Amino acid sequence: MNDDHFHLRHGWRVPPPYPHSGDEVQYLLRAEHQLLQSISGRAPIADVLQHICEALDSQLGNMFSVISLPTDDPAAVIAIAKSATLFRLYKFVSASVVGDGDQPLASLEMYCTLDRRPHLSEAQLIERATCLAAVAIQRHNQSAHPLVRELPSSGQTSHP
Repeated sequence: MNDDHFHLRHGWRVPPPYPHSGDEVQYLLRAEHQLLQSISGRAPIADVLQHICEALDSQLGNMFSVISLPTDDPAAVIAIAKSATLFRLYKFVSASVVGDGDQPLASLEMYCTLDRRPHLSEAQLIERATCLAAVAIQRHNQSAHPLVRELPSSGQTSHP
């Protein structure tokens, strides 16, 4: 396994936010509220994922984040990694966005201006961001592929 892969769901136990971080939590909750409204309002998935990255980058500072879907152009993902290297950004986190049943939905790549690992408080924010991304992607997938309802067979009748 790759050394710069970061396990969010299995591994670290994240303590609650520090008492002095109340303002940060307020900001994040405000951003989450807006993101959840966008998700429930069926905003385009690319916009929602971009806003999740922007909220995460803003909260952590000196970051550049991108969430890639399996349907995204692999060349574009490679170009982002090359650009990050060109601008002397270091890989901070590589995490999977997983849905129900641990189904992989997307990947989160984060780059930082410093070569370091996430602190436990940062891991909590990253976990929240991946959860929001999973909700958004699952909601998008459900609306793009609605369940087909079975019609009664010719021998069955439905009664009101």
